[in-house]
Amino acid sequence: MNEDCLKLTTYFGERHRAGDRFLADALMDVYGRLGLRASVLLRGTEGFGFEHHLRTERLLTLSEDLPVVSVAVDTRERVQRALDEVVAVSGDGLISLERARLLTGEIGEVVLPEGPDEATKLTVSLGRQERIARRPAYLEVVELLRRHGVAGATVFLGVDGTRHGVRQRARFFGTNAEVPMAIVSVGAGESIAGALPELGRSLAEPLLMLERVRLCKRDGRRLAEPRHLPEADPSGLAIWQNLMVYSREQAMHEGRPLHVELIRRLRLAGAAGATAIRGIWGYHGAEAPHGDSPWSIRRRVPVLTFLVDTPARMRRWWPIVDEVTEYSGLVTSEMVPAVRATGGGVQRGGLALAQP
Repeated sequence: MNEDCLKLTTYFGERHRAGDRFLADALMDVYGRLGLRASVLLRGTEGFGFEHHLRTERLLTLSEDLPVVSVAVDTRERVQRALDEVVAVSGDGLISLERARLLTGEIGEVVLPEGPDEATKLTVSLGRQERIARRPAYLEVVELLRRHGVAGATVFLGVDGTRHGVRQRARFFGTNAEVPMAIVSVGAGESIAGALPELGRSLAEPLLMLERVRLCKRDGRRLAEPRHLPEADPSGLAIWQNLMVYSREQAMHEGRPLHVELIRRLRLAGAAGATAIRGIWGYHGAEAPHGDSPWSIRRRVPVLTFLVDTPARMRRWWPIVDEVTEYSGLVTSEMVPAVRATGGGVQRGGLALAQP
């Protein structure tokens, strides 16, 4: 399958409930019952939402309700079918819809047209214990992407999700071999396109998602500002925007980890929300792929921090992101055509897709 699809993302707190159940379980039940092609549930390490309540693993009193992100991808019809149920069970939090391209089965040549400062984001869905040539598949995929000149890749460990329509949930006792993990990479279209056929041959059941992004910064060097978007499309539907910052846990700014300082400043400035998720393996730029080591004192894993807001408000947050990433990090920006944000009895936006 090579189809234009929709990506449905929800942001909420770990202890948020839907009736007598946790919201995370309710959402993943929907995705499993409807057999969505790919979905993954990721636990964050730090973040805040619409009500500016900080959730962080760094402080014991604030670590009981960490941020959670779920991402689901399938055809437009199947995602729209799931959307009514997702909205029905979701309480406070943020839901977004974005356009994407899904590749499965035999992967041939793919043309990825790009303009100035544009790049491609590739997400690869794998099982935790999937193997390529007897090695963990995520190690092989990251090395393959680096070999093809892709700017960076980060591996995230899911705790629940679906692959090819089948739900796989992590359990305390069990191998959890098929529980989804996601590899998110960013690079030039030519580099990504060159890697796709080899990925297709290497993976037994390839499940790949492509999105177009703007590459704003790399290793402290400014390449472009986030695109100046209108607040609405010609029909009046609201347009939103996101910023994603790929960094390392040991990257610092003014004595604090880069992602911690970024979230602190955005929260103080009044941003609508931001979330940081820790990866388990990855690389950016010329560095070798890395993760935690039993012999290292400080963590060496990659971290992804992202925020979603209106274009006008995002222009206020861009200088903060620009300053905090003055020496390191990879920063991308995307248009988000539909967002529904709720909190404290207030709702903003809707889930009708705006046109680019």
